Amino acid sequence: MEFQDYYKTLGVERTASDKEIKSAYRKLARKYHPDLNPGNKEAEKRFKEINEAYQVLGDAEKRKKYDELGADWERGAAEEELRRRYASQRAAGGFRPGPGAEDFSDFFSSFFGGGFGARRGRGGFEGFDFGFAPREQKAPDLSAEVQITLAEAAQGTRRRLELTAQDDCPVCKGSGMVMQEERMGQARVVRSAQPCSRCGGDGVIPNRRTLEVTIPAGTTDGTRMRLAGQGGRGPRPDLNGDLYLTVHIAPDRLFRLSGRDLRCELPVWDYEAALGAEVTVPTLSGRLSLKIPPGSQTGRVMRLRGKGLPGRGKEPAGDLLFELKVLAPENLTDVERALLRELADKQRQRHVPDPRAAMLR
Repeated sequence: MEFQDYYKTLGVERTASDKEIKSAYRKLARKYHPDLNPGNKEAEKRFKEINEAYQVLGDAEKRKKYDELGADWERGAAEEELRRRYASQRAAGGFRPGPGAEDFSDFFSSFFGGGFGARRGRGGFEGFDFGFAPREQKAPDLSAEVQITLAEAAQGTRRRLELTAQDDCPVCKGSGMVMQEERMGQARVVRSAQPCSRCGGDGVIPNRRTLEVTIPAGTTDGTRMRLAGQGGRGPRPDLNGDLYLTVHIAPDRLFRLSGRDLRCELPVWDYEAALGAEVTVPTLSGRLSLKIPPGSQTGRVMRLRGKGLPGRGKEPAGDLLFELKVLAPENLTDVERALLRELADKQRQRHVPDPRAAMLR
C-alpha cells in the first residue's frame, strides 16, 4: 500500500494552520469540481483526492493520527503493524465506512474508515458533501489594540472601535459555492454548482462594523481582553469568533506606571528637605498633603499605599511613590545670601563632615 501525502495533495506545508488548509481545499475543490468540469475524468479523480485529503487534514483528531501514522511510516514500521495499530484506533474512535467509501483510497479506508465517498448520480453527485455546504466551523478570531490615558485606566472608560473583518458570506454561508440540489430519499443530488457571485467564491466578504467597548477601572498596560462572539461572523451566532483587545496606557506627564504602582519625581527646596515640611502632592483622585521628614535627601522615596492604579478582582490597588529631588534656591537676595553664609560658617565651626570626603580618599 502506498502512503498518501495529503499535505502534498492540498499543496500546503505540514505546519499549515487550519485556516490555510481550508483555504487551499476550497481553491482546489472549486477548480476540479466535476460539475464545473463535465466529462473530465482527470478532474473528477483530482477532486476525489482533494476531498480525501481534506477529510483527514480538516479534522483535528484525524490530522493528529495521520501525523503520527506518517512519522511511523517514515521510520519503516511494518504495514501490518501500522494497520493493526491505527485501524484499531479508528474503530475505537467511532469512524465507520459509509456510502461511497469505495471511492476513497485503500490507504484512507484502512486507517480512517471512509464514510464520505462520492458517487456519480443523475446530473450531479449523490450522498457527498463537497465541503461547499455550510460547515459547523467557528469563524476566525480578531485582534485589535486601543490606547487610553492613565486617568481613564483608573476610572474606567468606553471606546468605539472600527473593525474590518472577513465574515462568512451570507449568500453561500461561507462555502464559496451556490448549489442547486434536491434530495432523493436519503441521498442529496447536486444538480449544479457555481461560484458565489457575492463573494466571488472566496466564502468570505470584508465587513466593517462599529463596536462599543467598556474598559473597566484598574486596567493595566498590556491587558488583553476577550470579547466573546465579537470576532468574525459565522453562519450562526454561536459560531462567531472572539475579539481579543489589547489595552495600552499612554505615557503620563506626571506619573510613570509600573504594574499598578505609580512613581513620580517630587521637587522640594533644600530648606524643606533640611527642616522637614508638609507639601501638597497630586494623586489620581485629587491632591493630598505629604510630610517630608527633616534631613531628607535626593532619592528618598515616600510611599502612599493604595494610591496607585485601583485594584481589579483579587488584585489589590498599587502604591504611589514620590522620589524626592532636593533643589537649591536661585536668584537669592543679599539678605538670603548673608543668612546662607552664616549657616555655612556655623557648620564649619561644628566640623560638619565634608560630603565629598569619601571621593577624595
